[in-house]
Amino acid sequence: MTEAHLEQQDFLREQAMGIGTWAWGDRLYWGYGNGYDDTDLFEAFQICLDGGIQLFDTAEVYGQGRAETLLGEFMREAGRPVLTATKFMPYPWRLTKRSLLKALRASLKRLGIACVDLYQIHFPLPPLTIESWMGAMAEAVQAGMTRSVGISNCNREQVQRAYETLMRQGARLASNQVEYNLLNRNVEKSGLLALCKDMGVTLIAYSPIAMGLLSGKYNVDNPPQGIRGGKYDRAYLKKIEPLILQLRRIGAARAGKTPAQVALNWVIYKGALPIPGVKNREQALENIDCLNWRLNEEEVAELDEASDQVERLG
Repeated sequence: MTEAHLEQQDFLREQAMGIGTWAWGDRLYWGYGNGYDDTDLFEAFQICLDGGIQLFDTAEVYGQGRAETLLGEFMREAGRPVLTATKFMPYPWRLTKRSLLKALRASLKRLGIACVDLYQIHFPLPPLTIESWMGAMAEAVQAGMTRSVGISNCNREQVQRAYETLMRQGARLASNQVEYNLLNRNVEKSGLLALCKDMGVTLIAYSPIAMGLLSGKYNVDNPPQGIRGGKYDRAYLKKIEPLILQLRRIGAARAGKTPAQVALNWVIYKGALPIPGVKNREQALENIDCLNWRLNEEEVAELDEASDQVERLG
């Protein structure tokens, strides 16, 4: 990889926030088409661009390709610069490095572009090793199909292996995308976040408001619906109430910021790049309003303690 390629990967460090598109086209988990549609998504997309958010993260499996198709359509209609990130799913039947290049070509076709800014391995699934996939990623960079290489849902050992494999091939690991929020601080407490910082690898935080749980709109009397509702029972919603109250208290002291905005700011303070989802203009505007203020050390310490208390309750 050339020095110019290495410099191009630093675009992630210039982003305070991106947008996740898991809900774009996903009917089963997020209810796409029921309460929001393509018109809502395009309006949210435009608002995000107007507000200074350029990075949009998607994947070939989101909506079975629909999310990539929508993002491509939106980019063409808007006619403005967008940073694109998508992912390759290493299904067990994808047994050669050529399958990654084939999948990337299909993603580029759905997106309607010649090169994606960031291409990521979605999960470190067997049977092929991380080393094999990183070899294919290096080929994709050399072929001009992606500017940079990322991984997702990888632990410290896997990050180290991916990093070292790419370095041997003259490339660099740009990112590791993992779940990170006030209800899931595993990457922080395991040392993964610190390792990524030390290596210059951006930690991209998906589900930064815990799939809506930290937004304050759910409680024991109003649980999430559908599949999400089945994951969180009344006991769990009751257990996190003190944390939600702390988010509300800090937000109120910050001129009426919402719990979701405080939760997103916490992730940014920790040095990660959050990618909250958007389904409508209200969510887009709420996300953008996180970019012009920051929590202070005392507020973060209070949130850390409230988060630890949830964990102590088991």
